[in-house]
Amino acid sequence: MDEVKQIVSDINSGNIKPIYFLMGEEPYYIDRISEFIDKNVLAEEEKGFNQMVLYGRDVTIEDVVGNAKRFPMMAERQVVIVKEAQDLSRTIEKLADYAENPQPSTVLVVCYKYKKIDKRKKLYKTVAKNGIIYESKKLYENQVADWIRRVLAGAKYNIEPKAAQMLVEFLGTDLSKINNELEKLKLVVPENSQITANQIEENIGISKEFNNFELRKAVGNRDVVKAHRIINYFAQNPKDNPLVVTISLLYSFFSQVLQYHGVSDKSQRNVAAILKVNPYFVKDYAEAAHNYPMKKVSRIITLLREADVKSKGVGAANLPQGDILKELLVKIMS
Repeated sequence: MDEVKQIVSDINSGNIKPIYFLMGEEPYYIDRISEFIDKNVLAEEEKGFNQMVLYGRDVTIEDVVGNAKRFPMMAERQVVIVKEAQDLSRTIEKLADYAENPQPSTVLVVCYKYKKIDKRKKLYKTVAKNGIIYESKKLYENQVADWIRRVLAGAKYNIEPKAAQMLVEFLGTDLSKINNELEKLKLVVPENSQITANQIEENIGISKEFNNFELRKAVGNRDVVKAHRIINYFAQNPKDNPLVVTISLLYSFFSQVLQYHGVSDKSQRNVAAILKVNPYFVKDYAEAAHNYPMKKVSRIITLLREADVKSKGVGAANLPQGDILKELLVKIMS
């Protein structure tokens, strides 16, 4: 995120490079940078003759280079944006000769999503020398809630830890999808205020009571009644609550509980750093560790692996997913 801010800051200050090669597994920032260049490098009246968008599936590297070598018309620069450039992966290395001596009046933006070029080869080295290479890395699930907080802080909002976790567990690590939901929330929540779990439920449709976060908490607290109430809801709404996701999140939770057992310094700050969680949630791990000794946690992790295999149809043909989850919880909480 800091690297993105630096690229934007440099462009705003007039330090514009002739090539921006945007690559990596996470498309969100690739789109944001290319959109920023699209909107801000040229004035509106200059764009008609001097701004071009190409698509990798429709062009060759020779087409890209030919357009990049053109001179601008009645403007200082031209902008050439190549979207879906990963479709040119077999020939992308041919761009190295152009990158070695790029047209100074062209801003060439290459959006190379879900892949990255070989750092040992000529293209990477020449672009790194004469332009900008930005690699957009996929965030781990435990990093996404913090990303949500930072994005909202930049827009003069804050968010309850529970609300942020609800978004992560419902939407996963797809930053574009999460950002779309945050934009919806900004329309209904005033600036300089806190986004709550209630607002998430009302405006996005995620139940604040019947979700994986609340299930995990109920299981950790050995709250049998609440846990069964949630899994019954899941069984009635299987498309919105896939078993594979629930098992994955419970597996992650109990793996962290196992880590908690092994930590000697159980101060909130130290545990949060080791488990890579918000300090607000440390109490949940402490409670779960109290309720489940280390030996029991190890057994639970085995049970979760077995349930994961069953959820994929191995040894449990035609068994409803709700029944697999109910059986699992009985074994965990017994």
